[in-house]
Amino acid sequence: MDVVLRRGDLATRTAGAVAVGVFEGTKRVSGAAGALDRATRGAITAFLKTGDFSGRPDETAVLYPATGKARRVILVGLGVPGTMTLHRARVAAALAANRARELKAGTLATIVHGAGSGGLDPLAAAQACAEGAMLGHYRHTAYRTAPTLPALKRVEIVERDAAMAARVKPAIARGAAWGEAVCFARDLAATPGQDLTPDDLGRRAKELARATGAKAHVLAVHELERIGLGGLLGVGRGSVHPPRLIVLEHGIGARGRSQAPPLVVIGKGVTFDTGGISLKPRENMHKMKYDMSGAAAVLGFFQALPTLDLPFPVVGLIPTAENMPGGRALKPGDVVRMMDGTTVEVTNTDAEGRLLLGDALCYARRNYSPRAVVDLATLTGSVGIALGPHAAGLFTDDDAMAEALERAGLASGERLWRLPVWDDYLPSMRSDTADLVNSGPREGGASLAAAFLKHFARGLRWAHLDIASTAWTNSSREAGSTGPTGFGVRLLLEWARNEAASA
Repeated sequence: MDVVLRRGDLATRTAGAVAVGVFEGTKRVSGAAGALDRATRGAITAFLKTGDFSGRPDETAVLYPATGKARRVILVGLGVPGTMTLHRARVAAALAANRARELKAGTLATIVHGAGSGGLDPLAAAQACAEGAMLGHYRHTAYRTAPTLPALKRVEIVERDAAMAARVKPAIARGAAWGEAVCFARDLAATPGQDLTPDDLGRRAKELARATGAKAHVLAVHELERIGLGGLLGVGRGSVHPPRLIVLEHGIGARGRSQAPPLVVIGKGVTFDTGGISLKPRENMHKMKYDMSGAAAVLGFFQALPTLDLPFPVVGLIPTAENMPGGRALKPGDVVRMMDGTTVEVTNTDAEGRLLLGDALCYARRNYSPRAVVDLATLTGSVGIALGPHAAGLFTDDDAMAEALERAGLASGERLWRLPVWDDYLPSMRSDTADLVNSGPREGGASLAAAFLKHFARGLRWAHLDIASTAWTNSSREAGSTGPTGFGVRLLLEWARNEAASA
């Protein structure tokens, strides 16, 4: 589906559906909605008088005017006047695109929600609406044989003023690219483990690198053994599909180094997680294909990197493995040696993600001397108990980095909530046999996992994002369908853009 800018009047566009936003309590519409109301001989005003639509956020209604060029008019609630946000504009566009697809409209014409009386910056609102259109339209259909709702051919964002149209056009293109990158990450996370092994993920990374001008290296077992990534090797040894370390580089010179220290993003890439010998319960184990959602976010981020003009390189690290029971699998009580020499007693083979991330953090420190490192992982169930599905956990000792990531989360609609990673947690991760254990008590589980990672991030400007409760959803409100969300792609892009502005 294409998201494009069109100059002109929304009321005169020929499209399968036309969408406008309406604030809560509105009795008489104005602006583009007012022009559309006049073209349809008051159809919107007449409908509002029925009281069947109040304009609450997330509320939609469909009208079928008897006059005018619009076959269907989709009304989307924007909430109370004066409370408009970029994320509400994004969701309004998503709801409109989702409804248009459900109606088999073929094409949708709409406006930049919130840029007029909503008081939002027009460029930021235009980007948010383009993102939302892509996200709301999304469906994962690769494995469906029965007929599905046909895709929209095009979403047109209509702007009447020529000067404003010229200003918002690049923002719309950028928003469409960011939304498409999120959909790419969603498709990866939705792919069954049978079709996305560590090798398959490495091939997808190489394809992405070729398409975007990045470089990709996929380290095989003999290379991992040579440099000592014992955590990654241990997690993957129970599977017939061997582990890999995927290294993506954007803007790194031919000699492997750049004068500017890079941003490094790390994504947990467990392509399927049975829990290993510490086997998970049967219920919901099929969702463990989502345990590479951090890796998917890194790959989606790299897909959209060409939309940013960055004064520094970017490196993506994806430690990827299948966590399977088998004759060679890690057993509770086994000890692995991490890349930095730290020994870890594996007391729970289902606490595998931190072993992968610990090795990746060591690799980042040794090879790149980064300006900042962010890792994303579906790491603990504890973060969902703490925050529910409304925010990911943010762990860092760096106040400035926390503020920057929280700001990016608000702008992108991918919220973060800071949780403690105090040194007080680490004693609970000490082992009588080795240096550390990989699993501690249940209480404070998300912070204990972060404290484990902090040991390997020493000396780095580092933040850990636990996205376990936000990586998939039971709601189709913004995603268009239930399942993986692609959480983290837009957050990382917004953060990188802000880092570039302050560099």
